[in-house]
Amino acid sequence: MKTPNFSITGFVKILYLFFLFIGFSACSQYQNVRIPLANSGYTYSGCEPSIDIHPTNNNYIAVGSILDGYHYSKDGGLNWTSKQLKSSFGVYGDPVLKFNSKGNLFYFHLASYNKTSHLDRIVCQKAEVFDEKFNNGTAPRPNGTKVQDKHWMVIDPETDVIYMTWTQFDAYDSADPKDSSIIVFSKSLDDGETWTTPSRISRYGGDCLDGDNTVEGAMPALGENGEIYVAWSGPKGLMINVSKDQGETWLKEEKFLFDHEGGWNIEVDDFFRCNGLPVFLSDHNKSSPHYGKLYLNWTIQNMKTGQTSVVFSSSSDNGKSWSIPTTVHKQSDKYNHFLTWFTVDPSNGNIHFVYYRKGVDSKPTDVVWAQSMDGGNSFKEQVISEKPFEPNPLVFFGDYLNIAARDNVVRPVWPRMDKGHISLWTAIIDLK
Repeated sequence: MKTPNFSITGFVKILYLFFLFIGFSACSQYQNVRIPLANSGYTYSGCEPSIDIHPTNNNYIAVGSILDGYHYSKDGGLNWTSKQLKSSFGVYGDPVLKFNSKGNLFYFHLASYNKTSHLDRIVCQKAEVFDEKFNNGTAPRPNGTKVQDKHWMVIDPETDVIYMTWTQFDAYDSADPKDSSIIVFSKSLDDGETWTTPSRISRYGGDCLDGDNTVEGAMPALGENGEIYVAWSGPKGLMINVSKDQGETWLKEEKFLFDHEGGWNIEVDDFFRCNGLPVFLSDHNKSSPHYGKLYLNWTIQNMKTGQTSVVFSSSSDNGKSWSIPTTVHKQSDKYNHFLTWFTVDPSNGNIHFVYYRKGVDSKPTDVVWAQSMDGGNSFKEQVISEKPFEPNPLVFFGDYLNIAARDNVVRPVWPRMDKGHISLWTAIIDLK
């Protein structure tokens, strides 16, 4: 049973009053563009999108979506080409797309390799030019039939080293107490050609039921002195580990950050499922006034009311201390806010969020963009979906949204549902 953290709840309700929230629009002033889906025949195509912007040309934008969709634009997101990604290892969802400093594009995904076992590795496919062919892919070494899932990564903009973390299940969906989930780490020094042997970085494991008591959502972030920080959620709450030698060694025991109020496996009426796993990033722009700050964003659920809120915390001292979590949005008893994602614009350090907002007692759901231009001290939010949509609780709708920003070009990406049919969208947000 999930236990509410009343101290955090109280702080969240009080602290938002101390933050400046500017402007909330009931309709979008930003053009919404529909991204065509790849012709895969997969019922839930368009969910779980991932987006990134080319490091030297903001018109070049890449998006991935389940199960095997690849979408790219050469004109800033106004027009799109969509294809199916292919690999002999199988392409089985959880897409994560990242450009490196050279403009190479990496598409990470789950595997379904018919020569071994289902979901036995995390695959990294590379395209040297984003609108050309991807290679067949590589992967960190599999561990027998253990399931590898929920990967995230960060690419060092100075060295192009790829750092990746994910969850390893002894046996997915097993209720056997002998089976456990752990957080593992691997890195690539050669643009994804080879990978270090995965190493365990969580002393404390979780169960294999893919819920609140599973350790999941591990995401790496870069520190200002070369550190690698990794945050995740699980039965002990939100946790963090750190390496000061590029992932060679880690703290013997992860550190506690916050109770995850309501757990990460939250419930929102009319949605098939929903999670509040953490999103963890840093400001890695040396010219930014907030260079080196660590940012953590997640969703909580009040267990008395069931209401969900998107919260945010930061650290200015290399993770030694953290600000008290506060809501990114205005508090209201009328709405649930959930499925948050955020990014940090590498050109200026501005923070951009995207999340859903839905009436507590109604189905219509809006997409909201929020931004902070002062390192997370204040937020401005705005509805960016041109019209709300109504989800169907019987239709799988994915586990995350996504957003990218560079040089004040901001591109959120999200699925919407109309009469049970899923479509994929972005908004054209160009800031001065």
